Amino acid sequence: MTSPNFPASFLWGASTAAHQVEGGNTNSDWWAREHGHLGAPVHEPSGDAADSYHRYAEDMRLLAQAGLTSYRFSIEWARIEPEPGFVSRAAIDHYRRMVGTARELGLEPMVTLHHFTNPLWLAREGGWHEDGVVDRFARYVEAALPVLDDVRLVCTINEPNMVSVLADPEVGFPSAGLPPGVPGVTERLVAAHRRAVDLVRGIGAEAGWSVATQAYQPDPGAEAVRDEYAWSREDVFLDAAKDDDWIGIQAYTRTRIGAEGPIPWAEDAERTLTGWEYYPPAIGDGIRNSARWAPGVPVYVTENGIATADDARRIDYTAGALSSVLECIERGIDVRGYLHWSALDNYEWGTYDATFGLIAWDRETFQRHPKPSLAWLGEVARANALTRV
Repeated sequence: MTSPNFPASFLWGASTAAHQVEGGNTNSDWWAREHGHLGAPVHEPSGDAADSYHRYAEDMRLLAQAGLTSYRFSIEWARIEPEPGFVSRAAIDHYRRMVGTARELGLEPMVTLHHFTNPLWLAREGGWHEDGVVDRFARYVEAALPVLDDVRLVCTINEPNMVSVLADPEVGFPSAGLPPGVPGVTERLVAAHRRAVDLVRGIGAEAGWSVATQAYQPDPGAEAVRDEYAWSREDVFLDAAKDDDWIGIQAYTRTRIGAEGPIPWAEDAERTLTGWEYYPPAIGDGIRNSARWAPGVPVYVTENGIATADDARRIDYTAGALSSVLECIERGIDVRGYLHWSALDNYEWGTYDATFGLIAWDRETFQRHPKPSLAWLGEVARANALTRV
């Protein structure tokens, strides 16, 4: 049994981030952090990750063969500009080949310019805390423009609200409730984004950024608390996208807000491997909030998924999320694609234990093992309609 169709040109895909799947990103601030040279320690290093730097064609082929039509991946600033002002032509050529491979396989490439990691030299300069970072980022984007020759959709910065939180290397990814964004960092991120949008539009591509929405749900009477709490953590970044070509929405769980702020998840709530509440409709909340702050701007779901070892629950979660996406479309919101997080089980910023992927892989041999959820999502993509589970 299927639901009403998605729009005819709807994109179906999966996402990754360079540092989380490529391996060997030795010139980045996260590599230094993983090896005890910067900030708080982590559980385990990324190491070779999934070796997608060399195996990207196989990964893309698995997505295309399943029936997906898009692949979102990031390019790595630390590879392209490993030292300030030095541009690696080999790295540029590598990412150009990735774009070409996607096109050859019939996948629409969506390229992210910045996905959390910075070159180590930039981190040592102060990163997003320093005013010069806006010019540094614009210089990097300009150097990377040849990668985008055959790319229509470009994401400037992934989850700037999380970048604002993580600008302090002593802060880890919170399990519940985000600290407020750092005002100066937020302002620099917005300025860097706008510089990048201008550069991307200059070559004829469409630019936006992706926001990690938190599905803030106020208890009765707590609406003002919600609005104040959400501004620096989410809404300011949605508001900054109101003149963009598109906006990426990412969601995994919800955050209930009471009179005193966030309310802990119920003790009996189903939890994912990240400790978050299992809540598939969160993506619908994020889409509707984007329509509130950036009305009329087309939406792509650039990340949505669940960390679980039970692939049947992954399918259930994704079906619930897609139902919520359909409801938003039926309300008249211009949602143009759904890209699952993630294509592969990957390095989740300190651990490999939180498995989000449609594809598993052997950490010794790197052999890929597509999961039933990949075949299921491919069937949904081919039908362009939600197959009920």
